[in-house]
Amino acid sequence: MTRLDIEPCLGALRRYARVLTRAGQEADDLVQGALLRAYERRATFREGADLRVWLMTILHNHFIDTLRARKSALAREQAWAETTPGFVLPEGEHAARLAQLRRAFLALPADQREALHLMAVEGLSVAEVAAVLAIPAGTVMSRVARARAALRDFENGPAEKPEPTRLRLVRGHDDT
Repeated sequence: MTRLDIEPCLGALRRYARVLTRAGQEADDLVQGALLRAYERRATFREGADLRVWLMTILHNHFIDTLRARKSALAREQAWAETTPGFVLPEGEHAARLAQLRRAFLALPADQREALHLMAVEGLSVAEVAAVLAIPAGTVMSRVARARAALRDFENGPAEKPEPTRLRLVRGHDDT
């Protein structure tokens, strides 16, 4: 098999990915995923075909697959949130409070929700969560801290910001 020179196509792939995603980081992830697919399927490239068109097709199909996967994941999350596990539902104010807390938890970004669930509910250590999610331990701690802060803000309301400290001239005159 001949070697495929994809470097001249990267600019066009990035531009098209940004048009599709409208976000820089997402676009880069999309291009990376498409290039991985292209590498895995390099044997399907027909000699003499336009490499740029082939790569753009893979990028587009990867984008569509990603959208479908997100929609499917969202539908599964919503279905899960609407189901009631096999326990007796609490009544009154307690039930309303738990429903609010559940909505707040589900409103967390997916990465924070995953890390917090694995640590707080499943009882995994930081190192174990890092291994499960294939991310550094510091990232796990950061995600859990942000998730806990968001839930704390939900519970207590956002913390008030302190008034800015006024600076005073030590030598000279302070006109204020």
